Amino acid sequence: MLSLNPIEHMDKRLLAHLNLSLLLLMLSLFLIGIVNLYSASASLLEGGIQLNNFYQKQLIWGGVGMLAMIGVMLFDYRHLKNITIFLYAAALILLILVLLVGSVYSGARRWLDLGILSFQPSELAKISVLLMGALVLSRSKGPLGPLGLLGSISIGLVPAALILLQPDLGTALNILMILGGMTLFRGIKIWLCTLMGSTFTLSALAYFLLYKLGAVPSWWSMLHPYQQKRILTFLNPENDPQGAGYHIRQALIAIGSGETWGKGFLEGPQSKLLYLPERHTDFAIAVFGEEWGFVGCVFLMSLFCLFLLSIFTIARDAKDRFGTYIAIGVFFYFFWQIFINIGMVLGLLPVVGMPLPFISYGGSSTLVNFCLVGLVLNVSIRRFVFKSK
Repeated sequence: MLSLNPIEHMDKRLLAHLNLSLLLLMLSLFLIGIVNLYSASASLLEGGIQLNNFYQKQLIWGGVGMLAMIGVMLFDYRHLKNITIFLYAAALILLILVLLVGSVYSGARRWLDLGILSFQPSELAKISVLLMGALVLSRSKGPLGPLGLLGSISIGLVPAALILLQPDLGTALNILMILGGMTLFRGIKIWLCTLMGSTFTLSALAYFLLYKLGAVPSWWSMLHPYQQKRILTFLNPENDPQGAGYHIRQALIAIGSGETWGKGFLEGPQSKLLYLPERHTDFAIAVFGEEWGFVGCVFLMSLFCLFLLSIFTIARDAKDRFGTYIAIGVFFYFFWQIFINIGMVLGLLPVVGMPLPFISYGGSSTLVNFCLVGLVLNVSIRRFVFKSK
């Protein structure tokens, strides 16, 4: 029976089903991130090592995140079906609001200034799209047809378009890839896949012919200058080693200098001498690679793989489709961020400003990460509360 009270008492029956491996893996990754941020906050100056307070702020956000995670676990996830549409609408309103009155940093309007802190509405949009996708995809059985696929895709298009206007290409793509992963897990009818592939091929050929005839502009001209620069830098970082290619070049130098065992804690010259930009956010893994080397990076990647495997196991064992798609959405949320951030730092993907979960500094992202893990744990502890439908 579904309890009428969305807030359940966390009794021993529920705690007995808590996935401790996922919780311990998350805490391990967060603690590694704190240690790495402590090192990334250190700068070697003439007067000695000077520390910024990034790691202290991250600890505070981690504490807030833990409280939020417990709150999310207490709230029966099945009741989210009743409020998902309101969360989705609230996320859209906040995204519109940030375009109107949001704070501008580094040429992008992505934050709402709340006085004591700044909030990034696009992080809430990820959760709302994930929940909305889980709700829609859980309502029917079998592979998706045209209407089902259109309904699934449309959930992410509006928030992705609003985020793209900030501009924030990385987060917009992340939302679409989360929803795309959930949709592929749900399944698409074979004839529809064939039709979409054929349509895409014919559209690409038609665009190419129209471009040659001068009827349509080049796709390249439709990109922002900074996006063009990122693609050119990805293709050839050495083309502008002191400008657009500087980040990737310094990150590769830092990781490569770590060799097998690393330089040692607080001993990385690239980060301590301030050669490595964004070392506490997007390029935090470069600091880790420089200090702990190949062995340390393999260990960290192993923890991430086990973390993702734990989430996938919970999705497999969930006793209702809504819980399954929530967990699958969280799986793809973390998978794409890990994949894109590491690929970006290694020069295998263009720089799009994607943080590495639990390792990179970020208040909004840390809070969302903890809440999403709490949501998956919520699905886990209630898998024996009711029978599958």
